[in-house]
Amino acid sequence: MVPAAWRSYLEPVVAQINDIGHQLDQYESAGATINPPRELIFASLQVAPQDVRVVILGQDPYPNSAHAMGLCFSVPDGTKPLPPSLRNILTELSSDVGESAVSQGNLEYWREQGVLLLNRVLTVESGQTDSHKTLGWQPVTEAILAAVVGVNPDVIAVLWGSQAQQVSGMFNPECVIKSVHPSPLSAYRGFLGSRPFSTVNRLLVEHRRPEVNW
Repeated sequence: MVPAAWRSYLEPVVAQINDIGHQLDQYESAGATINPPRELIFASLQVAPQDVRVVILGQDPYPNSAHAMGLCFSVPDGTKPLPPSLRNILTELSSDVGESAVSQGNLEYWREQGVLLLNRVLTVESGQTDSHKTLGWQPVTEAILAAVVGVNPDVIAVLWGSQAQQVSGMFNPECVIKSVHPSPLSAYRGFLGSRPFSTVNRLLVEHRRPEVNW
């Protein structure tokens, strides 16, 4: 399931990935539905490590099977209504940089430009938020982040909420953008109005890298 460009970087956690796969097999044999589908678990890694310019870190996949697509916060084309956190992200995006190609909620366009849309935990049981937080994904996703920082020490990290900010120490402090999570419970306490997208581009320019066309 791991794209070829990442396999050598994730060699140290192959046993962990295989163990998680066995656990997922058991859950599915017992009748559970796992989000996202197996073939999309590593969808965020369709951008190679050396091409990652920006990391946006989420918590875990959407518990709604119609929403989860392996990219944090992103939903498939045609999804209505949009999940509340994503609505707030798109509201802030519009306020910060204006019109956007991702206004319908599918963020694949960002991935194509070198934005790693990674969750801390890569699977969830359908209907049960945070249900796989003890499955062992965190060492895997930290290995992914370490690979990115290893090839691009000045990668820009966008960390919304306390869970994402647990890994802030992995990044160059000058390249970290933090705020509260965009969920309706916290967005009005500092996410809305934080202008993360224009800030990312300012930092990219400072490090002589192309801006993201948000």
